[in-house]
Amino acid sequence: MAIVPRHTLKKGAYMREIKAELITQAVKRMCINANTVLPQDVRHSIKSCMELEDYPAAKDSLKLITENYEIAERENVPICQDTGVACVFVELGQDVHVIGDIEGAINEGVRQGYKDGYLRASVVGDPLERKNTGDNTPAMIYFDIVPGDVCKITVAPKGFGSENMSKIIMLHPSDGLARVKEFVVQSVEQAGANPCPPVVVGVGVGGTFDKAALLAKKALLRDTDDVNPDPKYAKLETELLEAINALGLGPQGFGGRTTALAVKINVMPTHIAGLPVAVNLNCHVARHMTENIK
Repeated sequence: MAIVPRHTLKKGAYMREIKAELITQAVKRMCINANTVLPQDVRHSIKSCMELEDYPAAKDSLKLITENYEIAERENVPICQDTGVACVFVELGQDVHVIGDIEGAINEGVRQGYKDGYLRASVVGDPLERKNTGDNTPAMIYFDIVPGDVCKITVAPKGFGSENMSKIIMLHPSDGLARVKEFVVQSVEQAGANPCPPVVVGVGVGGTFDKAALLAKKALLRDTDDVNPDPKYAKLETELLEAINALGLGPQGFGGRTTALAVKINVMPTHIAGLPVAVNLNCHVARHMTENIK
């Protein structure tokens, strides 16, 4: 669809223009910073859990995790050697016109960020031939068209120790809430120490097969200390967190109270015959960074 020129817009309306180069610069910054600086909400959750731990191995593990991310920020080095595949979430206002190729700009930002930040290139071009692309491109890009003139971009590097533990199930409506809870808890239990707990658990309920997975991944972008706006799901998040921590896997699988830092649930309508549920885990290095492109 052609972009409406500025001079033909109705009186009072406008089209904000953003140069693709600005997007490249922002994505580059976020790739580097997200890999080296842990978000404050995640830090707070780790420290809060450390204070509650009474199992020595668990408390020591959380202390080492804290020391690790503090060194990473101070020395400007990656928190984890797996600097992940670059998952890029774009909220593009319908009143924004990007001058240039937006996908190309995002991938160039990833290319520059991973090179200049000395971050590990982990992407292979063909999943069967396994030849590394050398610059961590292409990024996994997700677009949402939203009202307004804002372009908001979130970069979330996703390591595959946790990504490989993802699960999805197509339940029947008659399975109900009990089966949903059982599936989520079992998914974490079966993952064990593989996703480097304490984990953040993203859950997607509803939609379709693919949409449920995206809901779960987007749930990982929420702050660990936020509260679901729906009281029913806020209660369910708390119940699932308690059930998961009761498993006793603990930090790095050494045992303890802290298997998960948070459980976040995103939901949407679905078909009368279906109940899709997806679980996407993130390790304790729950990296993400957001910028509004101006």
